[in-house]
Amino acid sequence: MSNDISRETSEALDRFAALLLRWNRTVNLIARKDEQRLWERHIADSLQLATLMQPGPGRAIDLGSGAGFPGLVLAIATGVPFDLIEADQRKAAFLREAARITSASVQVHPIRIETARIAPAALITARALAPLTKLLDLAAPMLATEGICLFLKGANAQAELTEAASQWHMQVEILPSQTAPEACILRISNLSRVAPPN
Repeated sequence: MSNDISRETSEALDRFAALLLRWNRTVNLIARKDEQRLWERHIADSLQLATLMQPGPGRAIDLGSGAGFPGLVLAIATGVPFDLIEADQRKAAFLREAARITSASVQVHPIRIETARIAPAALITARALAPLTKLLDLAAPMLATEGICLFLKGANAQAELTEAASQWHMQVEILPSQTAPEACILRISNLSRVAPPN
């Protein structure tokens, strides 16, 4: 567990983790085999984005929030208000309860990302949601001018970037994950769609 978070944040994350394990008995939030490794596999994985958010944006949007990774964890750790979009009603109910007991500054939107009408934000996050081309299609309408995307990606990141480059112009930084050797973080900025040929 990272040493650079406050005791208050650590306690809020403890409450979140306990709630998640309790709800996981009835709502499939994380794989059962991951319960023993909740901190390193999910919470620490999400927390590594916190340092990349400096200076903190005024607001952020998390796509496909699921059990709260990374958006809810980042809201707890950084105090940045997050819009969490999660279409699964039971997961959305979990997110609302987790926000209540941790006092996280989040708004939960129990809708499909494609139908969301949310004001653009300077930061968009996502983890294990969709291939990059699809992810950029979802993120672009919600990304503020000069905003950035932080996406946690697995071993296929390079192939996904190659495919996305045919449809999107972007500046990409590939940062190594601190929690999984085959994974990485994509920091994407200056996003614009490739113009179709005339």
